[in-house]
Amino acid sequence: MAKHGKNYQEAAKQVDRTQTYHPQEAIELAKKAAHARFDETVELHLRMGVDPRNASQQVRGVVLLPHGLGKKVRILVFAQGEAERIAQTAGADYVGGDELVKKIEDGWLEFDTAIATPDMMGKVGKLGKILGRRGLMPNPKSGTVVPATDLPRVVDEARQGRVEFKLDRTAIIHLPLGKVSFEDDKLMDNLTAVIEAVVKAKPSGAKGQYIKNATLATTMGPGIKLDLKPTLSLSSS
Repeated sequence: MAKHGKNYQEAAKQVDRTQTYHPQEAIELAKKAAHARFDETVELHLRMGVDPRNASQQVRGVVLLPHGLGKKVRILVFAQGEAERIAQTAGADYVGGDELVKKIEDGWLEFDTAIATPDMMGKVGKLGKILGRRGLMPNPKSGTVVPATDLPRVVDEARQGRVEFKLDRTAIIHLPLGKVSFEDDKLMDNLTAVIEAVVKAKPSGAKGQYIKNATLATTMGPGIKLDLKPTLSLSSS
């Protein structure tokens, strides 16, 4: 196992690994323990009580973070004809069809989210191995395959801070909440939105305890265990 550096070890001393923290306290502690020279991302990691091998227990969804992610999101739209014009007007960074598919096949991946109109999926499908493993493949279930008339809304949501989440093969969901530089209440608002979305996405096949534990951390910082009761009680209403 790789050893953590001195800065990490000093940061870790601030966290009691035997304790669970109220969300507000955990956010304050995570920001305090952040030690990198860049503006670290605050992340949430949820261990789920579902079987990732069972099709009826898959957890997947989308959440619109109230305060975004604190970074410019580069948006690519696979479209042609009138849909291409609509996407360009909506403010997408890259729009096109065959030329974008070829560019990606050649190794170009300078974008953060990809959207496509249904008629383009025959061409986009060949990029599955490239985009799929990076979480960039347009998918109707995540709301990134939409008709041309919906492109302005979806592009706008992506710009604001639209985040997709999906259960991984180890039954964990990883989600960004914003930046260390965010005010505490903004991180709380984003955390609340995420928890609400994950709870809402509970599959019909889920049995027993749905969310087993939750951990907050920054990009380079130590994990901070969240007290599940107040965490799962978070509500924007």
